[in-house]
Amino acid sequence: MSMLKPKAQRLPQWMRRPIATDQNYPDVSKLLESLQLNTVCASAKCPNRHECWNRGTATVMILGNTCTRNCRFCNVNTGKPEPIDPGEPARVAEAAKKLNLKHIVITSVTRDDLPDGGAGAFATTIRAVKAAMPEASVEVLTPDFVEHLDIVLDAGPEVFNHNLETVKRLQAVIRPQASYEKSLATLRKAAERGGVQVKSGLMLGLGETDEEIFQTLEDLHAAGVRLLTLGQYLAPTRDHHPVERYVSPEHFDALAEKARTMGFEGVAAGPLVRSSYRADELARNRE
Repeated sequence: MSMLKPKAQRLPQWMRRPIATDQNYPDVSKLLESLQLNTVCASAKCPNRHECWNRGTATVMILGNTCTRNCRFCNVNTGKPEPIDPGEPARVAEAAKKLNLKHIVITSVTRDDLPDGGAGAFATTIRAVKAAMPEASVEVLTPDFVEHLDIVLDAGPEVFNHNLETVKRLQAVIRPQASYEKSLATLRKAAERGGVQVKSGLMLGLGETDEEIFQTLEDLHAAGVRLLTLGQYLAPTRDHHPVERYVSPEHFDALAEKARTMGFEGVAAGPLVRSSYRADELARNRE
């Protein structure tokens, strides 16, 4: 039975959390600023950025902070991106080393203006990080450049992540320049290559039904995805797609249990879960 509710007007109590910062937060912030690095934490207004930065972790966003697409859920700037910065991979590696990261997440804006979609920049960054931090594991969260995916996978990331974001019916509304089928093809190709954990995630509260969520989970599992994140969508501004419902923590727990029975090996589900939230623990524990 569907769990759809009328359009949510107020933030429920379970979505509220105190903002607390310790010494690590300003240290991480200053380091990233000094190295001229972008983070999805800040660009996407992630609700967990204070917790993550307090823990000394961050998700680095390469290839600038301007995206060539205009997704209805995303707060990242849209427009004409700047040219690739050839010094960026070395600065990402320097940040990883100074933060002493054990698990590094690298993502990017979508760069449809580039012949390879930015795959080469991912590969160069992965290799730079591995050279600087050979004991660390690397997770990438990439766009849907399935045609150039081998370039990234050849660099040897431990986790490959590409978010499907929402159910099939809502793709044209939420991701008008993307494709449900192409995203699944990207994930499937990574899984068929082998040697890498394949991960994806959904935002809930965009107008989907539970039946559509279950079908999407089946599609993801069939594509080879074994690590899964489920989180609550929050509209960055009033100009973005509205929140249609707030999913309770208990219902997230039920969805996580359903996903595990379907064969997903690692599931993180909850109102404040995001695709990179505690990514090291999900990849390590798969529970």
